[in-house]
Amino acid sequence: MNFATPEFLLFFPGLWLAHWLTPGHRPRKLLLLLGSYYFYACWDWRFLGLIALSTAIDYSAGRVMERTGSARLRRAALVTSLLSNLGILGFFKYANFFADSLAALADSIGFPVGPVELGIILPVGISFYTFQSMSYTIDLYRGRIPPCRDPFDFALFVSFFPQLVAGPIVRASGFLPQLLVPRRFDPRELGLGLERIARGLAKKVVLADSLAMLVDPVFAAPGEFGALASWAAAIGFALQLYCDFSAYSDIAIGAAQTLGYRLPENFDSPYLAESLTDFWRRWHRSLSSWLRDYLYISLGGNRRGTWLTYRNLLITMLLGGLWHGAAFTYIAWGAFHGAGLAIERWLRERRGGSDAPLLGAWGTLRTFVLVTIAFVIFRAGSMADVASMWEGMTGLRGLGGSEALRWSALWLCLPVFATHAIRGHEERLGRAVISQNPLFRSVVLTGAILGTIAFWRTEASGFIYFQF
Repeated sequence: MNFATPEFLLFFPGLWLAHWLTPGHRPRKLLLLLGSYYFYACWDWRFLGLIALSTAIDYSAGRVMERTGSARLRRAALVTSLLSNLGILGFFKYANFFADSLAALADSIGFPVGPVELGIILPVGISFYTFQSMSYTIDLYRGRIPPCRDPFDFALFVSFFPQLVAGPIVRASGFLPQLLVPRRFDPRELGLGLERIARGLAKKVVLADSLAMLVDPVFAAPGEFGALASWAAAIGFALQLYCDFSAYSDIAIGAAQTLGYRLPENFDSPYLAESLTDFWRRWHRSLSSWLRDYLYISLGGNRRGTWLTYRNLLITMLLGGLWHGAAFTYIAWGAFHGAGLAIERWLRERRGGSDAPLLGAWGTLRTFVLVTIAFVIFRAGSMADVASMWEGMTGLRGLGGSEALRWSALWLCLPVFATHAIRGHEERLGRAVISQNPLFRSVVLTGAILGTIAFWRTEASGFIYFQF
């Protein structure tokens, strides 16, 4: 079920009302679990069994770890959890990719095998709930969280509908404790949550989907456009992706807030980052922190010498790229960022650990340009299209004439930059607006609602991160 559809606008108020009218904490949780399963079944009911299987494996692994005093059995339970989750994820997400790659390799060395048609459908959201469920068994094995003894609580943690399909990736340590405390209705939290939902819908419908109309024609035929259109499409996609993905996070966080639950923030003005390192502290924070805590640190982090640190950065970002999709473009995108992080670290070490030359306005501009260039790899359909887009961006095909109109359409990006500019003062400004000028807040909210209605399309486009 897509947030930006009439179906969700009927489903969510009904579930919200039923939740708060249901007496008792446990019945409310069971209602949310059923609602979450229904939400996912609206996409394809056949894959409910996959969520249930992943839930059962990790819950059982946790129970084994709790009950046994044997270090070997605890390790075996963890390995079973990891291999099962990664095996399921690998099969559904990468089997087609590897089969096609092996077929292409065989063709290239003179052993044609013909097209490989496995017909495997990628379950929506599998990358998110798999990582989420794995965080529980890893943290439990490390002794950082207590075991979850209620299977229904654990099932709700894995399948909670607001962030089920596209995050934020929730840690067991942050969500399971909330399930132990009865939720109490708070009108202020309801208002803030609805405001967050309205802002997210406007960001998606008004900005992201409008920017898509600027971006898609250029990426569909990258060899036909000059520098103005190529740069406009590259910048437009960077902002479209932010508006689209952060809009989903806004709606997810707002929906959970109206139900009394807190989800982690996923973005922190990423395009104000002063370095690539800073960018990854701000962009898709729930994934970047997951990769840091469970992959980078497990590989040794920066504790085993300079060259191994560079290796760990590259491996982490390569696998982070592969997490996004089974394509060479995602691997190349991860390699781009891994190499960039390693180079930044090398420059920092050459300067005695100082970041000063990398920061400031010049650092922000340089980082945004690098991130935009890298997002071309992320968006393009093939590495050949990447090369064609970069060729256009260098001006080798000229500036373009009427394409200037495409560049001028980037006025749509101004609200994104304005949001970024005030982000650091958002909490202070928010308190001032709430306490001193509620009329201003009402005008902003009304504008978001009217903009969403005005730009609403009969066939809503899916969120970009649904494909991951």
